[in-house]
Amino acid sequence: MEKKVNITNPRYQQIAMDIASKIAKKHYIVGEKIYARSAMASQYGVSSETARRAIGILADLDIVETTKGSGVMIKSYEKALEFVHQYNDIQTVYDLKKEITESINRQTKELDYFNHCLSKFIEKTDKFRYINPFTPFEIEIIKECPHLNKTISEVNFWHNTAATIIAIKRDNTLIMSPGPYALFLERDIVYFVGDDNCLERVQNFIHPINQNI
Repeated sequence: MEKKVNITNPRYQQIAMDIASKIAKKHYIVGEKIYARSAMASQYGVSSETARRAIGILADLDIVETTKGSGVMIKSYEKALEFVHQYNDIQTVYDLKKEITESINRQTKELDYFNHCLSKFIEKTDKFRYINPFTPFEIEIIKECPHLNKTISEVNFWHNTAATIIAIKRDNTLIMSPGPYALFLERDIVYFVGDDNCLERVQNFIHPINQNI
């Protein structure tokens, strides 16, 4: 399993951001001297080199001014505010990217699960068809049927459709294995079996008028 990687900014950038935020909130005022490098390292629990890098970022942005032996002096409130806004915008973009990536990962997992379920469904459906290959189709005989009041044998039903009639429901009676001399009467429900395309052939044979609709 892939381990989740936590991404964070370097510690010196975090310290620079913290100081800039305090300046932007006017906890420090322009012209005020704050930290020496050693004091900053002690306060944030980092090495002197990490403190030096944090001060270097702020100095490069003209937020503070450093004088050797005199510590750090606040130089610009506006620059500090600008840095805070830029930093927050970058973090917002990163957070959005992270959320989008996580959303894509979730959707990928859901799609994989859907495909798994679909495969299982198809597999079970195929097994059902194999076990029950004679699940019947049905069609109603309407008064427009050209074969109305004719027998199964007269219309050469099997030869024209390659389907086999197994039952006819007439009113409240189900006639099983009706045989070649059974009539097609109006409102009969005819049950038949055959290959996957036989339903279309039977519909075209029993209701040819529908082809012109």
